[in-house]
Amino acid sequence: RDMLYYFCNEARPVFWPRLFNYQAKTAARSPVFYKVYLKAKKWVRFSTFQVHSRRDNVMRLFDVLGPVMTGPSSSHTAGAVRIGLTARNLLGEAPKTAEILLHGSFAATGRGHGTDRALVAGLLGMLPDDERIPDSFSLAQQAGLDYTIGTVVLRGAHPNTALLRLEGVSGRKLEVMGASIGGGRINICQIDGITTNFGGDHNTLIVHNQDTPGHVAEVTTALAQRGINIATMQLYRSTAGGYAVMVLECDQPLPDALIAELRGMQGIVKVTGLNLAQQTETKEGA
Repeated sequence: RDMLYYFCNEARPVFWPRLFNYQAKTAARSPVFYKVYLKAKKWVRFSTFQVHSRRDNVMRLFDVLGPVMTGPSSSHTAGAVRIGLTARNLLGEAPKTAEILLHGSFAATGRGHGTDRALVAGLLGMLPDDERIPDSFSLAQQAGLDYTIGTVVLRGAHPNTALLRLEGVSGRKLEVMGASIGGGRINICQIDGITTNFGGDHNTLIVHNQDTPGHVAEVTTALAQRGINIATMQLYRSTAGGYAVMVLECDQPLPDALIAELRGMQGIVKVTGLNLAQQTETKEGA
């Protein structure tokens, strides 16, 4: 979409006139091409009103080039690694068992793109550019990770979606649904059955709590006392008075002392902090 915006808007004064001058000459010799030429020219004329840029109006270099990765696919391989790695970080420890369920395009073409191996590699703590990704199955066996891979149909889910059910070495359990949305970017759609919406591109605090008054104030106060600014904040709950999740993307790293303080608060069920540094370091045991 960003590239389309660029060619239809910013590059249009230079690029399109040259292209159409060439097309016009070719069209004069081909009636069929002339019809295509007219339609394309009309489409570009109105494209400024149909194509919109990123919400922050900034195109980053890696939005165009894509991620540094072990291929073959940024969505089916690099994105899958990031889903597995984020799920491992959310679990907070190395997984002992993993049930991996693939939906849509992941299920249909995942084996050819190495999606299954990529998800396992992420669960082992590998990054998208790790050269060991193709060998993740054998490395999982060496690391003691017992995994199964299957398919699932998820209503309304993105075509590149994986559902991971994990159990850690300490017995901690977690269910994560993640989608690879292109260019190596991901969206964590659900945690333990509760809808979420974050991509791991910021330092992220995830708090599971009972849906009772005061928890949001306690968490935001704890962040403010440490000078941590909140970039975005999302609140979710299963039912009124039931189970709730808050997701806060922050500008500064989340210290261990903050996580420990929040875990000690009454009504807080689970706290997970994802720092960007965790996404750039190779995990032990990978």
